[in-house]
Amino acid sequence: MQPGPAESTLQTQGDTPNYKNVHQEPSDHAIGRSRGGLSTKIHTAVDGDGRLLSAVITPGQSGDCPLFTPVLQQIAVPRRGRGARRKNPDAVLADKAYSSAANRKYLRERNITAVIPIKSDQAANRANKGSAGGRPPNFDRELYKHRNVVERAFNKAKGWRAIATRYDKLAIVYRANYILAAIVEWLKPIGDTASQSAQPSADSTNSTKRSYFKPTSKRWPTPSCHQV
Repeated sequence: MQPGPAESTLQTQGDTPNYKNVHQEPSDHAIGRSRGGLSTKIHTAVDGDGRLLSAVITPGQSGDCPLFTPVLQQIAVPRRGRGARRKNPDAVLADKAYSSAANRKYLRERNITAVIPIKSDQAANRANKGSAGGRPPNFDRELYKHRNVVERAFNKAKGWRAIATRYDKLAIVYRANYILAAIVEWLKPIGDTASQSAQPSADSTNSTKRSYFKPTSKRWPTPSCHQV
C-alpha cells in the first residue's frame, strides 16, 4: 500500500478580514504582502481644515474605491446641544480613484453632493453610448481645489515616525497611533496661546451657505488613502 500525499499542516487565517469594524483586529493584521515587501494603507476622511473624521487600516494592496463607503460610514460629528450625531455632510471631495456608479449612488441616496472627477474611460464609455449614456455627473471644479487638504493632513501625520513607518504588528495599535496624531491636530486651536484662540478666524465668521459640519463652518469630508 502506497502512502498518500502528506497533508499540509498550514492553517488558514480564518474568515476574511472585517475592515468595517475598527475595534476588531483583522486576521491578517492589515499587513499586505507583495514583491516589494510588507505594506499597510490608511484610508481616511478629513474636514476642511485637515482634521481627521474617520480612518480604516487595510493591507497595502487593497483598492481605494471599495473602502469609500466604510470610511464615510464611520463619520459621526456631535452636534451642539441635543440631537443625533451628523453622519451625512453636504459634499464629499475625492479623486478619480473613487469614481464609480456605486459610490455616486451611495452619495445621491443621502443627498450628498459628489465632487469627484470622472475617469477618462468612464467618459469614453458614456460618449460611445450616445444619448443612451445619459448626461455626465456634475463636477464643481472650484470646490475640488480644496481636496489638497487631505494630502497635507497626511504630510502632517507622517511627521510621526510610528505612522510614517509601521512598527506595530496589530492594526488596532497602528490605528491608535494615527488617532493620537489626529487628536493633537484637533487640540491645536485650543493651545497655550490665549490670544490666538480668542481671535475668531475668517473661516468661523463666514458660516453662511456652505457650513458642512456644524458647529464648525466651511467643513467637508475629503476621503483619501496613504500607503506605508
